[in-house]
Amino acid sequence: MGTLALHIVPRARATAVAGMHGDAVKVRVAAPPVDGAANAELVRFVAARLGVPASAVTIAGGAGGRRKTIAVQGVASDEIRHALLETSA
Repeated sequence: MGTLALHIVPRARATAVAGMHGDAVKVRVAAPPVDGAANAELVRFVAARLGVPASAVTIAGGAGGRRKTIAVQGVASDEIRHALLETSA
């Protein structure tokens, strides 16, 4: 199971990777941080980018803040980072 630190910016026009924010991958999420909507959109987005089911992606830390740690079953940490950053260009 791989993990990765993310910096989340809610209420964006579209959900997309926006580069780096320190040591974390910055992701703009097209959902408000209300009732878990932004977290659900983040999980959906990461799962789609990695080609894994949404059930394989969990928010391992920081569910209530902008800095989150995600965990993905069956995918290494460097593969997660590469898949997110490669397709953002």
